[in-house]
Amino acid sequence: MSIKIIRRWVQWFWLLITNSYLVFPFSKSLYQGPLKVICSPGLNCYSCPAATTYCPLGSLQQLLTTVRFTLQTGGYYFGTYVVASIGILGSIFGRFICGWACPFGLFQELLYTIPSPKYSVASPLRWGKYIFLLFFVILLPLLAVDASGIGLPWFCKFICPAGTLEAGIPMLFLLPELRPIVGWLFAAKLSIASFYIGWSVVASRPFCRTTCPLGAFYAFFNRFSLIRLKLDEKKCTSCGACHSVCPVEIHFNETPNSGECINCLKCMNEACSFNAISLDLAGYTMFPQNEKVTTR
Repeated sequence: MSIKIIRRWVQWFWLLITNSYLVFPFSKSLYQGPLKVICSPGLNCYSCPAATTYCPLGSLQQLLTTVRFTLQTGGYYFGTYVVASIGILGSIFGRFICGWACPFGLFQELLYTIPSPKYSVASPLRWGKYIFLLFFVILLPLLAVDASGIGLPWFCKFICPAGTLEAGIPMLFLLPELRPIVGWLFAAKLSIASFYIGWSVVASRPFCRTTCPLGAFYAFFNRFSLIRLKLDEKKCTSCGACHSVCPVEIHFNETPNSGECINCLKCMNEACSFNAISLDLAGYTMFPQNEKVTTR
């Protein structure tokens, strides 16, 4: 079985395991069981009626929205569990999470298989996700507060297309009484989600590459994570084969362990013929690309 097929199965596994509360059409409520304290590795909305885990971005924003309030009231509360969870995930896996365990990443990849003209994503747009992380996830929830010192989860409330598709739309079907109160905010978020859906048909994973704050956070760990791709410069011939298969349009041989790399392993498994790319697991080399992974 090829790595390509294994990766797709792993992606479906994480989609199902983080959205396994399948009785929601009957309960008409969100899952609130013991698994809800576990951090989802990828972007997966807490308010999705099928979700069994919490969203790391949403939780981080909720944490920051109350920092000013707790300081004013003398609580000095800081949610180290949230920060530690995504920090540990990032330090172990880096952006492997984006390529292997993110439900919204899988959704974009499936959209990209729809026959259509295909276009590149302009390289400068990759900085957008760091801007969204800095302003919409960190600074605005922390600093733009009301009179009581409580802020808003700006990215979740005003931007996140995953939340619209996984939570907003399904909840309107489950709870018809919500429909009369739908206003401009939901219409705006639906427009944003529609934009990314359309963009994902003609470009490879555009939300991940230009907007996703979680991808930006994990990108900081790509050079230092325990699991990462490794380039053997002595074997690399600079043939450029890895360039043509990369879904995020990076040149792996020129920028190994780039923060943009989602570690899908396509360059290793499908492109390089010189055994120059391998998977490094805490210093142990695994699966050079000309050694195909097989299962019995």
